[in-house]
Amino acid sequence: MELYPEDALWDEVVYLAYHIHWDLDRLLDLQHADRVNLVERVASLNRRALDEAKKLLA
Repeated sequence: MELYPEDALWDEVVYLAYHIHWDLDRLLDLQHADRVNLVERVASLNRRALDEAKKLLA
């Protein structure tokens, strides 16, 4: 069985902890697919917010 790279796991956990303020145990308890899904959705929200901010400043 191949393990998920530790650095990638920490990148995901730190990103989610920063944006959604969940504790480490809760984030580590997530299945990999669920954690990746959350990362993608938070990133999408961040991109939309940045796009809206750019429109307001234009």
